[in-house]
Parts: sequence; structure tokens; C-alpha cells
Amino acid sequence: MANPRLRTLRKWAKRDWAIAAVGFTIIIFTLILLFDSRNPNTFSTFDFHSTDDDLVPLTLLHRAKATGAFCLDGSLPGYHFRKGFGSGSNNWLLFIEGGGWCNSIKTCNTRKSTALGSSNYMERLVPFAGIFSRHPSQNPDFYNWNIVKLRYCDGASLAGHPESEFKNGTELFFRGQLVWEAIMDELLSLGLSKAKQALLSGCSAGGLATLIHCDDFRDRLPKDATVKCLADAGFFLDESDVLGNRTMRAFYRDVIELQGVAKSLDKNCVRSMEPFKCIFPREIIKNVRTSLFIVNPAYDFWQIQNVLVPGASDPHGYWRSCRLNIQKCNSTQIDTLQGFRSSLLKALTEFQENKEGGMFINSCFIHCQTYMAETWHSPNSPRINNKTIAETVGDWYFNRKVTKQIDCSYPCNPTCHNMDFTRGL
Repeated sequence: MANPRLRTLRKWAKRDWAIAAVGFTIIIFTLILLFDSRNPNTFSTFDFHSTDDDLVPLTLLHRAKATGAFCLDGSLPGYHFRKGFGSGSNNWLLFIEGGGWCNSIKTCNTRKSTALGSSNYMERLVPFAGIFSRHPSQNPDFYNWNIVKLRYCDGASLAGHPESEFKNGTELFFRGQLVWEAIMDELLSLGLSKAKQALLSGCSAGGLATLIHCDDFRDRLPKDATVKCLADAGFFLDESDVLGNRTMRAFYRDVIELQGVAKSLDKNCVRSMEPFKCIFPREIIKNVRTSLFIVNPAYDFWQIQNVLVPGASDPHGYWRSCRLNIQKCNSTQIDTLQGFRSSLLKALTEFQENKEGGMFINSCFIHCQTYMAETWHSPNSPRINNKTIAETVGDWYFNRKVTKQIDCSYPCNPTCHNMDFTRGL
């Protein structure tokens, strides 16, 4: 019997919305994970263990009107905030929502009619699980911190600038940088300015935003505070697809030119090379001063489906099953995926020598992993050297031990939760 929670996911996979991925953040909460063990028929669903106490309301940023910090459609940006308690009262964890990008007037106009472009469509209550959880069993190190989920509604990783807006009557607001600054100002007034410990994090496009804004976050907080950043599934690669085209490079170039993103990127980088190169994490992390942690699957399904094998690069359907379920890849395709993994590790070579940096690179066919209980910290969570992502991040943040975990290559890790987009098709 088909699981109804898969209907939205199947629809998304069939349409192959590629890089724009307008509905990605909404869809990810409905995903069914297949447990990639010796029994491929064994599967589990995400279990948030949510109660009404775990639902956190949306707060709209009314002071944003004064600074013009608007979502794509001109609505107010928002965030979800749960106050810390006990020993975590002066500690803060900020998480930037993901959800792809828009690279044209057409895709931005589509996006502004969704929760990823307008607060008019945002859920008023969202569950806090995984790295958001207030339960020590799910979130052993950050459960009692002040936790904020920043909603993502600009389509350019909170890095768009109004100078790039059209003057021809097109009603699109490129205000991501202003949104970031306005939300930070509000949170500073709510107690972030007195933080003792703080962590900026984010998933996917929000992970990229975390890398872009990491040093600014550090600079806004007290000098004696411990401030670090965590990017989950945000390490996008500048790799050729299977036809030799630079699909992701071309896409990012469009995003940067459309929304004026170059103004939010490292100035030295932008002066020395074309701006589109400076938005790739491999270049960003060379200039970040603040301590970073990278969580990324070596077989990130989003990058396989949109960077390595975008729909247009597979006109005859040779990759169709493989890009939707890694267990259906033949030996030649697996070799190609191993090459993609090698490219990720090569891009991280310099970062591996960074004494303050941490990483968790597992061999799973998945995307974001920190904000879900099943993949962050649970009895069935993915592990490397018997450590969950939560345990590894905690070891890094609190300087408990060496925290650069790199998994062996697929299919060596039986703890992986691997996505299967073909189930029931």
C-alpha cells in the first residue's frame, strides 16, 4: 500500500524542478527514508516525536518596514523563536532554512507565491526536532539553548541587494542581505547581544547562507563569546555534469547577476576572479575566519540530481533510476558517483588541515541531516566511527576531541538512511 506522505515527493521527482527547487524545504519534511542495510526492504520514516509543546509560532519582523527588508513579494520576513532555559539561557543557535534559489524573473515570480518567497504562505507553527529539539535524548548539547529558525524568502541565500531590482514595474524585491541584517538586529535586541555561546547553522541554500554570513555573525556578537558556524548540505560543487556542462556554474552566475549577490561575497575573492566562482563553498571557506563545521553526504542526492545528472543531461533516461535510488545504479554509474565523492573530498583538502574546523562526511544518499531526529541523533541515526552527527558536532563545538569524520565509500556504511525516489512509481 502506498504511503500518502510520498505523494508530494513523487510529484516533485517527476517534474524534475532541478536547481530552482522551489518546494524543497516543504517537501523534505515529508520524506520517507529507506534504511540501506543488508535488507533493502527495511525502511523507516522520520519520527519527530513532536508534541504541541514542540510547535513554535512564526514571528513576523514588523520593524523590517523601516529598513525595506522584505521577502520576494514585498511581505515581511519571519522567524520562529523558542527561548532557552537553565544553563542554556545565554546560548543561541540560529538555523537558516533552505530551499534552493531563483535565477530569473520567471522562477522568482513563481517562488514569490510560495513560503520560500512570501510570509503570506509560511506555516504559522513548525515542529522543532533534531538540532532544534528541546529533548536531551534527541539533542544532547543544544537542547536548552535559545533556538531560532530563520525563514528563507529571498531566493538568493539571504544575499540579494535592492540595487538589482527592476525598475520596469516587475514586483520583485531582492532584499536578502537586508533581511539578514534586520533579523540579526531584532535578535540582538532580544538577548543575542549578551550571548556566551552561539552557533549559526543552516541547511542546503541555508547552509550556503551560513557560510556567506558566518564572519558577520561572529563580528556582531561579544568578543569573549564562543561563536562558530555549521553548514549542513551546503557544500555545493562546481563540477561538470555527465555531458560535460557546467550546469551549477551557469545557474549561480544567473543568481548573482539577477540579485546582485556579489556585494555579499568576499571582496578579495570578487576582485581576483569572476563573482560566480566566489559563491562556491570551496572559495568561501578559504576566507572565513570563524570556526566552521561541514556536514555533507558524499552522495548528496540533490547534487547528484541537479549538479551531476540534471534532467537535461540525461535525455535518454540512462540515469533515471540511479539518480532516484543509489541502489539501482550499475557499476559504471557507481564509478561516476565515486568520482563525484572524490571531487568533494578534494575540495575539502585544504579545510582538512584547518585545526579549528570540523566535518562529518558520510556515505549516504541524502541531503540535509541536522534538523531531523532520525538523522541528527537517534538510535538509528547515521554514524561514523560509532558517532552520530550530533555527537560529532558537540565534540567539535565544545573542543572535546578531534572531529573530522570522513566515511568510507558507498556502500560500506549500514547506518545510512538512503533516499528512494522510485518507491511506488
